[in-house]
Amino acid sequence: MNIFVLLKQTFDTEEKIVIQDGEISEDGVKFIINPYDEYAVEEALRLKELHGGQVTVVSVGPQRSAEALRTALAMGADEAVLISDERIPSDEYSLSVVLAAYLHKVSADVVLGGNFSVDQGSGQVAVRLARLLNLPHVSSVTKLEIADGKAKVLRDAEGDAETIEVALPALFTAQQGLNEPRYPSLPGIMKAKKKPFHQLGLSELGLSDAEIAPRTERISLSLPPQRQAGQILQGELKEQAAQLVSLLRSDAKAI
Repeated sequence: MNIFVLLKQTFDTEEKIVIQDGEISEDGVKFIINPYDEYAVEEALRLKELHGGQVTVVSVGPQRSAEALRTALAMGADEAVLISDERIPSDEYSLSVVLAAYLHKVSADVVLGGNFSVDQGSGQVAVRLARLLNLPHVSSVTKLEIADGKAKVLRDAEGDAETIEVALPALFTAQQGLNEPRYPSLPGIMKAKKKPFHQLGLSELGLSDAEIAPRTERISLSLPPQRQAGQILQGELKEQAAQLVSLLRSDAKAI
């Protein structure tokens, strides 16, 4: 079974976000594997342990993303692929086209990714990728069982649960609760140094700048306003209601 995992390197969730000149500052920041992608890596390793095969982790990003890929190799993945090119935009459409160009060249039985990334939170890349590859797609997976060329999946449906069966090959995105990711062991870290690590750019994938042109543009980026102290409304209920409506209209701009 050929299993591919989409992996992204993100800020450590405990890092403080600092914006300078309209961009997020990366000075002194610690980066980690996107937490939801960790569930995907772990599930891929468990599928390999049950069914055999190979696990390949794939990332599109800057050179520093190699650190996250090597962590996945230390966890037990067999190969890593870093697609890094300064011309690749961060737009979700562009990223999905790049990933599709790579996955079109390989034979994948299962593609796994995180439900969304904690930095962008859009959850678009996997859905777009499944469409480009013409693969069945199930998101927010909390249980995955594979047998006889089919996958039986339990997915989180906003507090409810759905059971879905799809034929392989297929693409799945992992939700919290799917598993408990393992820690890289010392032998795993040592073995990771000898495992295949491939680097590709747009030329190797046969893509032009026009083909990956972004479909969205970030206009501005800002931190949320500082939280202000609450107010206690005085007077009778009618007076309090009137004050509340006035505050919602004039200060909060909510109505």
